[in-house]
Amino acid sequence: MRGSEEFEEFARARIPQLYRTAWLLTGDRHHAEDLVQDTLANMLRTWHRVDNPIAYARAAMARTFVSQRRRKSWSERPTEVVPERVERAGDPELRVALQGALAQLAPLDRAVLVLRFFEDRSVEQVALDLGKNASAITTRTSRALERLRAVLGDEAAQLIVH
Repeated sequence: MRGSEEFEEFARARIPQLYRTAWLLTGDRHHAEDLVQDTLANMLRTWHRVDNPIAYARAAMARTFVSQRRRKSWSERPTEVVPERVERAGDPELRVALQGALAQLAPLDRAVLVLRFFEDRSVEQVALDLGKNASAITTRTSRALERLRAVLGDEAAQLIVH
């Protein structure tokens, strides 16, 4: 049986990766932090039964995100000003444009694209995480990319699949 020390070690090691995925899913620092916290809280309750913690965390986060987006309270936005941050490598304008375009997608479409292209997960893994079949994920990926291209244009949308 797994102990709380193992869980704490797992959580400390995986929070940055979980936060990155959560931010891509939510587009908001506060909601991303909440999503990571909810995911880890769910994991803690079932920690003793979890065989593959990383896979479980990804699936729990994706399902929690889609579930939260169905609630009316999800549209609440904090008003606190985000502090300045150190610039990361890459094109910040493209990141902002991509984040804005992702925000315009349906929650499930957004989750599929983030898991497929930013988490580099296979169609089968995404299907398992979201409780869908692989053909539904393939179709949703194609349609979500079409919607993304409509917002970003063909050249910018190609950047996420390469």
